[in-house]
This record gives sequence, C-alpha cells and structure tokens, in this order.
Amino acid sequence: MWYAIEGYDGPDVLARRTEARAAHLARLNALKDQGRLLLAGPCPAIDAEDPGPAGFTGSIVIAEFPSLADARAWAQADPYIAAGVYQRVEVRPFRQVLP
Repeated sequence: MWYAIEGYDGPDVLARRTEARAAHLARLNALKDQGRLLLAGPCPAIDAEDPGPAGFTGSIVIAEFPSLADARAWAQADPYIAAGVYQRVEVRPFRQVLP
C-alpha cells in the first residue's frame, strides 16, 4: 500500500537540512530503485522554486510499504529526524486515484 509521509521542519533548520540532505536523498533513491517511490520533495517556505534563505516548511514523500508500521519505522529513521530538521512527522495511508 502507498503511504504519505509528511515531515514538518522546525524553525531555523536550513543549515541542518543542507548537511543531512545527501543521506536523506540516498534513502529516497533506494526506494526509487526498488520501484516503491511515487514522489518526494520539499515544500518551499515561500512561493518560489528556490526559496533561498527562507528555506522549507517540510517535505512530502509518497512511497509503498508493506504496512503502516513499516512506513512509520522508515520515516522515523530519516536522517532529517536525526539531524533535528523535522519537528514532527505524520504518516498515513494514501490511495492514488490520478494519474
């Protein structure tokens, strides 16, 4: 089943986000290589493709996992959590309708 994982950035974490980005992306690429990633990306803090120093408010990942517990465990192991980027993470089932 697909699961939506939403990580919400804490205040003033852009430098920590930048430092942990390579490890974060490596995990996403592993999901992609397994054919389990539908989409992933950050949410800019301002209405711009590149928010610069304004940074991001969080990230969204939609990926396939065997269960909600597995999706939650994967989310909790994210490098952004270890680096203190995300102040909270929500994981919930997702059903793709389109496209």
